[in-house]
Amino acid sequence: MKTKILVVDDEADLELLIKQKFRRKIRESVYEFVFASNGQEALNSLQQHPDLDIILSDINMPVMDGLTLLTKLQEANPVLKTVMVSAYGDMQNIRAAMNRGAFDFVTKPVDFQDLEVTMDKTALHVQQLRGTLRAIQENNILRMYVDETVLKFVERPEFQNTLMASETVDATVVFIDICGFTSLSEVLPPTDIVAMLNRYFDQMVQEVIAQGGHVDKFMGDAVMAVFRGEYHLDRAMDAALAVRQVVQANEDLLPDGRPYRPEVSIGINTGEMVSGNIGSASLKRLDYTVIGDNVNVSQRLQSVAQPGQIIITEATYERVKESFQCRPLHEVTLKNKAQPVMIYEVVA
Repeated sequence: MKTKILVVDDEADLELLIKQKFRRKIRESVYEFVFASNGQEALNSLQQHPDLDIILSDINMPVMDGLTLLTKLQEANPVLKTVMVSAYGDMQNIRAAMNRGAFDFVTKPVDFQDLEVTMDKTALHVQQLRGTLRAIQENNILRMYVDETVLKFVERPEFQNTLMASETVDATVVFIDICGFTSLSEVLPPTDIVAMLNRYFDQMVQEVIAQGGHVDKFMGDAVMAVFRGEYHLDRAMDAALAVRQVVQANEDLLPDGRPYRPEVSIGINTGEMVSGNIGSASLKRLDYTVIGDNVNVSQRLQSVAQPGQIIITEATYERVKESFQCRPLHEVTLKNKAQPVMIYEVVA
């Protein structure tokens, strides 16, 4: 990897000397040098060369000296590291330079072999620092794609040894679908569709999080949310009611002037399910999720729900009938279920 170095010195012959001493590494694209004769020129060069790695700076220079330059570099580029190269190698100047942010100090006359070692050491530090900052940025971006529950899971000390392990949990799954949203693609541009969908999703997620649930996945215009812990069923029901209310409060205007008021259909089911990483460790593609019959039933209930309905089974109704208003509907035959299932609508 090429190291780009800014040399700041008012000695006219230093540029030629550096090009001679490091000609092989310049030719092999190990080093690339940029030159400035004072601190002000160095600041101008920083704007022209934002990919600089190292500054080699003298102290005594006209217009702006090296110590003044040091005070301005942190603001200009906090990753960039400066090595002072000066004949003023007394302890007072060395201390002043280090206190103002210098990474190292080399005295004149320059031992170019020592300078090369110093530059390589400094370049390695800059690369490591940039790698750390890049990892932080990537981590912050990935947190937008990974639910907090997954992050807590991978922080477990035993995570690496139990990557493909699973556990049986008692939880509630909520499937939420935005009714008729697919048909909007015929009348709206793709960018408008995505913006509208993301707005609805953001509203849904806020209500799920408010009740202590987590979003397992987004599936087209649908959301799968999972609730665990104490009163997970009650919290899931409250979240579903809140989602229905907040989404149906939207009103968007279609290109032909017609208002569009979104509605959701929701299925809720509760019980035992298997939680763990599903996928391929070899491919390094895993999905931390829940699976099982109770999960499937929740999705099937959503599929039979009409716009604006929140549907549960009779077994779920028996658990929540004292806390929520529900009304019986009728029996339905759910996919992969041998016997019809009595369903109820959650009213409030």
